[in-house]
Amino acid sequence: MNYRHIYHAGNFADVLKHAVLARLVGYLCQKPKPFRVIDTHAGLGLYDLSADEAQRTGEWRDGIGRLLGADLPAEAAALLAPYLDAVAAFNAPGDMTAYPGSPVLLRQLLRPVDRLSAIELHPDDHAVLADRFAGDHQVRVTRLNGWLALKGHLPPKERRGLVLVDPPFEEPGEYTRLADGLALGHRRFAGGTFCLWYPKKYGAPITAFHMALAATKIPSILCVEMDVRRGETGLEGSGLIIVNPPYTLEAELAVLLPPLTRILAQDDSASHAVFWLAREA
Repeated sequence: MNYRHIYHAGNFADVLKHAVLARLVGYLCQKPKPFRVIDTHAGLGLYDLSADEAQRTGEWRDGIGRLLGADLPAEAAALLAPYLDAVAAFNAPGDMTAYPGSPVLLRQLLRPVDRLSAIELHPDDHAVLADRFAGDHQVRVTRLNGWLALKGHLPPKERRGLVLVDPPFEEPGEYTRLADGLALGHRRFAGGTFCLWYPKKYGAPITAFHMALAATKIPSILCVEMDVRRGETGLEGSGLIIVNPPYTLEAELAVLLPPLTRILAQDDSASHAVFWLAREA
C-alpha cells in the first residue's frame, strides 16, 4: 500500500481517526495536570487539497467533504465539534482547501500547558513540519524512525499522555510491527493512552493482527472499525486500536459511529463495530 498521505488526506479513514483523536485529547484536557501527545509518524502536518496529488484521487470529497454540512443528530454534532472546528480553522467559511494532518490537528486541541512531540523520518516532510512549528515552544519536531520513538520517547516526563501510531503501511510486515511496537511502548508507559491506526483491505491479516494484540496481555484494548464498502481492491475501511481508552469513549462511539457510517458509506455493505480485544475486570 503506497500511503504518501497527500493522496489520502481528509478521506474517510482520516475522519474516523481524527474524530476519535479529538475525543481522546478532550478527555485528557478534563484534568488540570499537563500531558504530552507523541505522534510517531507525523507527516507534513497540513495538506493542500488543491494540490495535484489530492486532486488526482479526490478522496477527501468522500471523507471530510461529505461530513461538512451533513445532517447530524445534535448529540453527534456536539461530539464532533472540536474536530470540525479544528478543520475549519484552516479554511474560509464554506470552503475546503486545506486539511490538517494529525500533528496540526492535535496542536489545535492542546491547552497552553500541554506538549506535542511530532516524529517524522522522511527528510522533506520533516523539514516542512519543522518549519511549520518553528518557534512554537509547545511542539518538538524530531527526525527519527517512528518505531524507535516508542522506546526513546517513552515515558514522557509529564507521565500523562497519548501516543498516536499511524504508520504509512508502505512495507510488508506493518501489522506485526504495530503489535510489537505497542507491546514495547506499553511496557515503558503502561498508564498512557495509545491509539493505533490500521487499514482494512481485502486479504489483510486483520484477524491475526487482533490475535497478536490480545496475546500481549495488555489489559485494556478497545477496537473501533468502520468499513465504507466491500471490494477486492483499494481501501475498504480502517480501524483504531485504543489502549487505556477513557471510560466515556465507548458510549461516545455508540453515538458517533452510526451517523458517520451513514454519511461516509460508499455502498450498502458499510458497517461499523466496537469491541474489546482485552478488558480489565
